[in-house]
Amino acid sequence: MTADVALLGIRHHGPGSARAVAAALERWRPDAVLIEGPPEADGIVHLAAGNGLVPPVALLAHAVDDPARAAFWPYAEFSPEWVAIRYGVERELPVRFIDLPAGYGLGPTAEAGEPGEPGEPGEPAGPVADPLALLAEAAGYDDPERWWEDVVEHRAPGADDPDGLAPFAAVAEAMAALRAEGLGESRRDDLREAYMRQQIRAARRAGHRRIAVVCGAFHVPALAVLPTVAHDRALLAGLPRKVRTDITWVPWTHRRLSQATGYGAGVRSPGWYHHLFGTEGDPVPSWLTRAAELLRAEDHPVSSAHVIEAVRLARTLAVLRGRPLAGLTETLDAVRAVLCEGSDVALELVRDRLVVGDALGEVPDEAPAVPLQRDLTRWQRTLRLKPEAAPKDLDLDLRKDTDAARSRLLHRLRLLGVDWGVPARSAVNSTGTFRESWRLCWQPEFAVRIAEAAQWGTTVEEAATGKAVGTARAAVELAELTGLVETCLLAGLAGALPAVMRVLADCAALDTDVAHLAGALPALVRALRYGDVRGTDHGALGEVATGLADRICVGLPPACVGLDAEGAAAMRGRLDEVHGAIGLLGPAARPEPDAQEGPDAPAASPGPDGSDGPAVSEGLADRWAAALRSLARREPAGGPATGAPGLLRGRAVRLLLDDGRLDSEEAAGRLRLVLSTANAPADAAGWIEGFLTGGGALLLHDPRLLALVDDWLTGVPGEVFTDVLPLLRRTFAGLEAGVRSTIGGRVAAGPLGEAPAARTPGGTLDRARADAAVPVVALLLGARPRIPRQAAGRNT
Repeated sequence: MTADVALLGIRHHGPGSARAVAAALERWRPDAVLIEGPPEADGIVHLAAGNGLVPPVALLAHAVDDPARAAFWPYAEFSPEWVAIRYGVERELPVRFIDLPAGYGLGPTAEAGEPGEPGEPGEPAGPVADPLALLAEAAGYDDPERWWEDVVEHRAPGADDPDGLAPFAAVAEAMAALRAEGLGESRRDDLREAYMRQQIRAARRAGHRRIAVVCGAFHVPALAVLPTVAHDRALLAGLPRKVRTDITWVPWTHRRLSQATGYGAGVRSPGWYHHLFGTEGDPVPSWLTRAAELLRAEDHPVSSAHVIEAVRLARTLAVLRGRPLAGLTETLDAVRAVLCEGSDVALELVRDRLVVGDALGEVPDEAPAVPLQRDLTRWQRTLRLKPEAAPKDLDLDLRKDTDAARSRLLHRLRLLGVDWGVPARSAVNSTGTFRESWRLCWQPEFAVRIAEAAQWGTTVEEAATGKAVGTARAAVELAELTGLVETCLLAGLAGALPAVMRVLADCAALDTDVAHLAGALPALVRALRYGDVRGTDHGALGEVATGLADRICVGLPPACVGLDAEGAAAMRGRLDEVHGAIGLLGPAARPEPDAQEGPDAPAASPGPDGSDGPAVSEGLADRWAAALRSLARREPAGGPATGAPGLLRGRAVRLLLDDGRLDSEEAAGRLRLVLSTANAPADAAGWIEGFLTGGGALLLHDPRLLALVDDWLTGVPGEVFTDVLPLLRRTFAGLEAGVRSTIGGRVAAGPLGEAPAARTPGGTLDRARADAAVPVVALLLGARPRIPRQAAGRNT
């Protein structure tokens, strides 16, 4: 240190360093403050004045031509750099950042040691070895964090230090000893330190006589003695080309600060450090009080006596371990033993909420931002959706205008890669399309993704529309396009739908793979169901969906021939999805049962192609049933390669049976043929698996089927039984526990195969009351109600 320059070597995000910096600045009274950080931020540092910029926040720099190349410099309230920034701007002193400009590290040819992978926050690489770990090891500590706590964090600025510089002199001496041995140095540090020295010289030339330099402690020895200007210029001549960058302030979180990314990040306990910095005196009692409040809120029995005993235990542990004060380790040990009564589950709650925390910073409106970010902020305020770091569940009723607008915003952001909200399962059970559930959680890196998405438009709607069209033109899979159509409808992107539908129609016409068609249809049919609630026109969508369904009906049976076990399992999943989609395709445009209730609700509405909905449904359903019958008949007469796998044939029979297209007598006959000695046992086991998938109660309702399975199973030869056993175990393991237990009881009781007992009459049927419920039941089942003429007259 010299008479006009005070080098304040700090540890990034260290509350002890922050307190020492605050004391040194108050006592030394500099006329200029220089801080390690990107010089591009000099123009926005004034935003730290007042209360608009609330930490944790971060400086975000990104390349203008490629926003994915970005870097963050986060600051918390306990960061020494933030303390220095606030000191300077509040007193209207010159505050300058003196590290290498971010533009040198964000170019496409950036060398190793510069910001991380494109789109990921990073920092210029630090020393090769951690200097604090080396000092801690020399002092006999196995944990550098614990050593730093004992030496710095638990130390208050001394009254016998008139200028507050004594702790920084001690740290500088330790770092000089390390660097004298050549420990931890790198070429990247040499370049950064040369640039810092240039900025110190510039501050002197500007006439400043008391300059405070706040930088990482490792750099202090290199800044204490200035070499010649020519020496530093020669070093900096090797820098890569500098790219144009934009920089701004963005909100940050304690949780993100705790991760091992970002400039000086990797703080394991930001919530604890925040408490240390903001608490006068012993921080342990107040922190344990907060822990007790948290545990009580989660229904843990914690009293004031627990807090008193936990404080006593933490202090005792510190004495036994030879520490000046109780640190986080001792405090958490006391929490586990006393407040949590040995429970690691309760302790993890304390770690998550208090040791790390969910603090989220705020940025003023005056901060630079791309137009897309400003439009998003406007929508967040209009829809009362405040970004929060803590996960939050949100249930939306799409019949309400505000909730529908919220849904569109969240879907548009997901299309842009900003997963602020992700679909979640609601605690409210509902099958209606008018309800959506989301899990919201704001992440700091969304600022980079918003900057990337700005290339598509200046508003959220415009950017989402542009991204949807661009994605459609680049898509190669049909399922990707149908999923995109569904997203466009959910997001209300009417401007993107025509272009996306043209690409979808062309791709669907050229794609002959039945597996692709089957994977694409369900998303298309789900999109059709959103028409009534969201008010979208789905005429063209219905035509494409019907065309896909017809092509699947024609191509499904031959496409299933010769599939191996893995291919058959994948096709079974598609078979179930297509079956459900075709069941919805005809009535997809009708009002939801949840949206209109009561026996007077409309019974039917036109289908997607403008014709009568049930007629379309019944015609398509007939074609689909014919396809399933054809699949069920494709026996492997000449070997497995000549027919469809038993898994798919059995599944086709079960779907026909569930739809009433096949009676139990015919199903039993098909099962009897499959289980005959002429068929391979492995094929029969696969047939049973497909037939019983989705529920085995069928075996309980029809004892004949159970008897057939039982007779076949007892007749399987011993040498073959080992081969089919895994298939059978998997099949019956998928049944409900109650069904498995009942089947076991029936088999043990025997004999099987008897017809079920006749049901005793329970009373006289009241047809008038039954007819009144027909319209509602028809809507629930997706069928046209067939009401007797006299009953219809009574209801009207």
